[in-house]
Amino acid sequence: MACKLVKTLAILFCSTALFSHEFNPAHLVINELVENEYEVSWMYPIKNIGARAEVFFPESCERKNQLPSQKGKYLVEKISLNCANSLKGQIISVNNLSVLTDALVTITHSNGEVFEGLMNLKRSSIEIPLNEQVYPVGYFTLGIDHLLSGNDHILFILGLLFLISGFLNAVKTITAFTFAHSITLGLSVFELVSLPQATVEAIIALTIIYLALEVSESKKYKSTPWLIAFGFGLLHGLGFANALTGIGIGNEQLLLSLLFFNLGIEAGQLMLVPIFGSVIWLAHKFNLYKQSATLTSLILGGMGFFWLIDRVTGILG
Repeated sequence: MACKLVKTLAILFCSTALFSHEFNPAHLVINELVENEYEVSWMYPIKNIGARAEVFFPESCERKNQLPSQKGKYLVEKISLNCANSLKGQIISVNNLSVLTDALVTITHSNGEVFEGLMNLKRSSIEIPLNEQVYPVGYFTLGIDHLLSGNDHILFILGLLFLISGFLNAVKTITAFTFAHSITLGLSVFELVSLPQATVEAIIALTIIYLALEVSESKKYKSTPWLIAFGFGLLHGLGFANALTGIGIGNEQLLLSLLFFNLGIEAGQLMLVPIFGSVIWLAHKFNLYKQSATLTSLILGGMGFFWLIDRVTGILG
């Protein structure tokens, strides 16, 4: 009965992963040119599920829209706003956001103050604060969403936990992964290191396949489990960078934005550790560890090969 349940859950996960939605958050960029006059860029992912979301500004603002144009993975709509009052203290909302698409909001006021916020399906409106925002907390939420919506990253964490023993070792390994991808994420955003996105995604798929082989051989990294996580974290950091560079990370708070994005990714990873750890513990308790390791290896290998073929095909095509 337990084996049947595990197999059913595996099939459901694979089905979800195969048809998963690529992480491409929308981005609303608002720059105040002179007092109460704004230049707006509404960047919305082309691969979004459903109709394109629409932005609504306060009624005191007169807007002029340009026809959307394609820029990479996004449709970009330019909007000119002429408002009777400042946007501070007023509400901006978005209609038709999909459940899988968050909208990052970046507002730069004429005095240099920057506000960062996040809207989603559950919270589709945002009030612009009257006071200056100190920390870009929207990037923290974006980091969590990016980690939890990336099935390749989730599978990588699961595979890692099969290779180590102990909760403390797990936290150290996950933190090493975060530290490593923080390095390449920063280098990539600052344009010191650059690799084509499709190439990075294909290499990430290879790391999943490698983990599958290690899990299938029941290997355990006891002395330095963080080394493999650090090495692969350097590669995954380039993948994380695509989520930020694609939407145009705000330069005014670049370092803080990177910090909060990385903290969000770390928080998302640490949320997964007790979940996956509990599954592995239960497998030990009911003498199903060998079967669960084999099944996990097959899932990792199957998904890794699928993503590799899909991404290499994209490069060649």
